[in-house]
Amino acid sequence: MPELTELAFGEFYRRHARALWSYVYRVTGNAADADDIVQDAFCRVFCAEVSDLSDEDGRRYLFRVAGNLMTDRWRHAQRELSWLARLRPPPPEPPPAGHDEEVARTFAALKPRERALLWLAYVEQQDHQQIADSLGLARGSVKVLLSRARNRLRELLSSARIVARA
Repeated sequence: MPELTELAFGEFYRRHARALWSYVYRVTGNAADADDIVQDAFCRVFCAEVSDLSDEDGRRYLFRVAGNLMTDRWRHAQRELSWLARLRPPPPEPPPAGHDEEVARTFAALKPRERALLWLAYVEQQDHQQIADSLGLARGSVKVLLSRARNRLRELLSSARIVARA
């Protein structure tokens, strides 16, 4: 990425904001959280010493920052939920929904890392190295983790009777 002047940063934002928001939204399942995380990720990239990165390296760095922010938010939410669970009973289950909502709910049941791996691989169509760079993983780990995420999604979809068991 060239020097992060206001103009260069604006152009960087225009090129990558939509893809980053889509990725964050699909992983978090919450538009408000996606807005916050995307904004925070771009602010952190703007303040970071990244002027010597290429545009693609800057994009990977941006996705990695967003991934770290999602993990932090998830951990914080888990701590809050454990305290709230002690204070009140869980809310009632929502009524049965249509097939698309059931698939989305099943995808949301995956762990954040599993959702991120599947999203980057199949929606963003990133290769294993790009996924490793975006999520801060070793390249060799991506293949194994991606396989496990696919298997877990298949199991969840099968148990929900959305797809036939393989």
